[in-house]
Amino acid sequence: GFNDPTIWIDTGNKAVNYMVSGDFTKGFPLGKVSVVAGESGSGKSYLVSGNAIKDAQRQGIFVVLIDTENALDEEWLHNLGVDTSEEKLLKFNVAMIDEVAKIISEFTASYKKDYADLPDEEKPKVLFVIDSLGMLMTPTDVAHFENGDLKGDMGRKPKALKALITNCVNMFGNLNIGMICTNHSYASQDMFNPDPVVSGGAGPIYAASILLVMGKLKLKEDEEGNKVSEVRGIRSVIKCMKTRYNKPFEQTTVQIPYSTGMNPYSGLIELFEKKEILTKDGNKLKYTYLDGTENKWFRKELIRDTSILDKIVDEFQTVMENREKKRLEDMAASGDSEEE
Repeated sequence: GFNDPTIWIDTGNKAVNYMVSGDFTKGFPLGKVSVVAGESGSGKSYLVSGNAIKDAQRQGIFVVLIDTENALDEEWLHNLGVDTSEEKLLKFNVAMIDEVAKIISEFTASYKKDYADLPDEEKPKVLFVIDSLGMLMTPTDVAHFENGDLKGDMGRKPKALKALITNCVNMFGNLNIGMICTNHSYASQDMFNPDPVVSGGAGPIYAASILLVMGKLKLKEDEEGNKVSEVRGIRSVIKCMKTRYNKPFEQTTVQIPYSTGMNPYSGLIELFEKKEILTKDGNKLKYTYLDGTENKWFRKELIRDTSILDKIVDEFQTVMENREKKRLEDMAASGDSEEE
């Protein structure tokens, strides 16, 4: 049968959600493997170990957090709204791919054994988070280091990562279990393909259902969009390199101020402009409501008053839902006429 996702985890940003799923409230699905790659300091741990875990816990999803960088301090997680109590989160500090595979396979085997007879809606929901794939090692790495040899694992790591992700994809398909991984990326040296290169070989790219790549810029704006001289946070350029639920290669820029955290509306105006939902009219942006009335705002007005953006989001979502409903009705009507 089919295993279409029914449970989604919010990324914390409406534009990023839409790029991934075509819905402003749906980010990462359970039953699938998602990868968020990026350079150091681009906000990938904030997005995954912060926003995603917080929303998963809000929905009653139990989180298994695998920290390979020894970087996820409890105070930092608390500041991002993550509940670290044993009832809601289980954390491992792990260094080797083999250990991660053992944790996931034993957990999944126990899950199947304990809940096999329950209906799907009654089975516990679980999210694995690996932060990050890039820091994982193979037993060969460890053995060589212990012997004072730094020649590496001779290419074993990409094969091991591919096996890990591929097995997880197959295990999670019909269960209420999902996985989100962070990974490293580096600048491309290919003049014909300037997109960042995701480390770890083919596994994180080909096996994952969703692949986001994040780049880091400096945020030099205040809360109202005014330019300032000091760095107030991070501007993260997020490109959806792969998704099974929307058109890939969409891109937006989100803001993560140091003082307030990610702005869920950042990138939304840019997205609406690309889709010509908001159009330039002199120094203002114009929008036509579904009832035909027009309104115009300065960009800073939209930044300050997010209720306007909420109204546009609701109307756009209604248009998309009606379009999908009509498509399904047309398909059904076409099937009926063929039978006749």
